[in-house]
Amino acid sequence: MAATHIRRRSGLLPVLLLAFSVSAFELSSQLMDYVLDEFGPEAHQRLENWQRLQALASKAPINRQLRLVNSFFNRANFVSDIRHWGEEDYWATPVELLTTNAGDCEDFSIAKYLTLKSMGVPDEQMRIVYVKALELNQAHMVLAWYPKPDADPLILDNLINEIKPASQRSDLKPVYSFNGEGLWLNKSGGERERIGEPGKLSRWRDLNSRLTESLRP
Repeated sequence: MAATHIRRRSGLLPVLLLAFSVSAFELSSQLMDYVLDEFGPEAHQRLENWQRLQALASKAPINRQLRLVNSFFNRANFVSDIRHWGEEDYWATPVELLTTNAGDCEDFSIAKYLTLKSMGVPDEQMRIVYVKALELNQAHMVLAWYPKPDADPLILDNLINEIKPASQRSDLKPVYSFNGEGLWLNKSGGERERIGEPGKLSRWRDLNSRLTESLRP
């Protein structure tokens, strides 16, 4: 299985003509045709549904946007990076997640973050959070939405469909968080210390490099 996905990913990346802006994103006809030919009508339909979701939800209240985006991406299958991509830790783009209909917690969180950002949700209200899932005793990643900077954030998680405040997710222990503007370390007592730019994270740099590359003619 891994070898198949590796081959398809290498063919998919050159045509990732995916444009994100403050208010919308566009998938090129070249990409859509490629996905239809190489991955079939179901993969093509998932990308069309993603575009339709953005169009329908861009003007909706934020709570509805959160619910729609969370449930939309949670339909994909959870598959580890080593099994799916043949790599220990690969952060996929939303197109890769939807085209293959599979990913891990990082992929779910990144896709939700970028989709909500494309709907106009301010970057400063969202953080991708690296946590320890205490019941599973393993590393995990979720998306947090902050209505105010010091508010109890709402957590979008692929483990459960229900969106709950962080104070009700005692099963998650935050370690660090980031968005397009910064990188924060969680300290004891719930305090967060800014420790630099998100570019410190090599996987984040790689993901953004691939997204940038996809915009070139």
